[in-house]
Parts: sequence; C-alpha cells; structure tokens
Amino acid sequence: MTSIHEKEFQQRLLQVVNKLVGIANTQSTRYKSKWEEYLGAINKEPYIVRRLILDKQKFIDDLKYRVDFLKHLDDAIIDGFYTIKSLLETLYRDYFDSDFSKKSFKDEEQLILKYYIAKEILGNLIQYNKMDHETVPLKYNIMARNYLLIKLSGLTDEEILENMKKLNIDVSLEKLHELMNKVENDGIIKKTVQDGGTIFYTINKEIKLSDSLKKKYNNLLRPVVEWPTQFWRSFYNLRELNVSIEDDCKFKDFLQKVLSKSAIQGFSAADFVIKNLKKYYEKILRETSE
Repeated sequence: MTSIHEKEFQQRLLQVVNKLVGIANTQSTRYKSKWEEYLGAINKEPYIVRRLILDKQKFIDDLKYRVDFLKHLDDAIIDGFYTIKSLLETLYRDYFDSDFSKKSFKDEEQLILKYYIAKEILGNLIQYNKMDHETVPLKYNIMARNYLLIKLSGLTDEEILENMKKLNIDVSLEKLHELMNKVENDGIIKKTVQDGGTIFYTINKEIKLSDSLKKKYNNLLRPVVEWPTQFWRSFYNLRELNVSIEDDCKFKDFLQKVLSKSAIQGFSAADFVIKNLKKYYEKILRETSE
C-alpha cells in the first residue's frame, strides 16, 4: 500500500474528487438526455444526480470550501441511489402495462422484460438490492437474485430463502411458495416436491430476449437500463484513496480508519468515506479557529 504525507494526500484527494465531478456531470447529462428520449413521455421530472462545480485551487487552499464541497459531493452520492430507485419506480409502476408501453411491446414481451430488467439491474447491483428491495415487485427480485443458480443446478425453497436473507429481505416460507407459484404460472420455472416436502425449482424458460424483442429493447429501453450499473461501478469507486498515511497528518488514526473503507467499491463505502472526510476536515477547521 502506498504511504503518503499530508500534502500528498490533499493532492490525491483532489484528483479523486475531480474524477468524481467528471463522472457525475457527464453521467447526469447523459442520463437526462436518454431519459427524455426513452421515458420522457411517462415521467417528465426524473430524479437526477446534481451537477458539481469544483474550484481545484480553492479546494487545496480553503479549508472551509473543502468541507462545503465534500458535503455537496456526498449529496451527489446519495442522488445516485435515488436516481436508480426512481428509474425502477417509473419502469415497474408507470411504464410496464401502460398504454404507452403496449404500443411497442406485446403482453408476453413485457412479462419477459420485467424479469430481464430486474436481473440486469438488481442482479448486477447486489448492494443496491440490499438497500432497496421494495421498489421492484418481489417475484422479479427473487428471480434476479436466484436465476443463475436455479439455471445452473436448481435450488430448493430453503436455499432461495437463505439467499433472500442475505439481501436483508425477510420473507416467510409460505410467502415464498406463493411468489414462486406466480413465477411458475409465468412459465419461468417448474417445481418438483421432494421427499419430506422440500420444493425444488428448476428453469423452464430462460430469461432472455428473442431476436425481435432484443431489437426493440435496444431501441427503446437498453440505454436507461444499463445506466445504473455503469454509474454505480464508476462513481462509487474511491480505491485511489486506499493509502497509508504518514505521521505528519493530523488525527492520523481517524483518517486511516476512514480511508481503509475506500478499498471496497460501492455506495456504502463511498458514502462513508466522503461523509467522514468532511467530518475530518471540520475537526481540523474547528481546531484552527480556536
């Protein structure tokens, strides 16, 4: 692990912050444009990550500015979560089964898309799914989490239940059976009852798009569906801050503990690091004001 002094750390932090500003502003503009093109007729006011303006020199020279900017940056980090949530809400609450979507997709195509999009977003963003498991209807969420394992070797009801607990989703065995019956009625899975009453699930119909559906999906939905994963993996990545701090840094132990979290990619780690860096510089600001 790289070991750096206080001034080097400030420059390292500036580089990371500047990278995040670029990602936030570029991705926000891109998302807004794609939303207007693909979903603007459904929802004209989507939740969007705020734009950030960074004065690099003031960030280095002005401690209060640094504190204030880190607060704005953390607000943008939180915006990312709510932007993804609002996309899922719009798709599953307003878009699917609407007169607007029926102009483009048949009922059976919409059914596959509901499973497919849940798999693409929630299946890729497990940490997001741990934080939000209410926006997407639960039967699609269950399949997003368990589809690959069911496809590979099949799963029992108890195994699926354990997988959902890992997402902080508390569902009873009875409720799980009810939901999986609905998935079976949709033609996605088939079940067999084993000795002792355990239910074993296997795939009956793969969650994949036909050539004709893929063409329509690519033209009408793919850019907004792919955005959450692209944004999450680029914006919630502070690994450049995973450094060892030399003794000339004030409150070294606190700072080192904060920076150790940057080794982990994802919303929770990014939010923790930026929030606590703000607290770190607030502490120094109070000390210099006394």
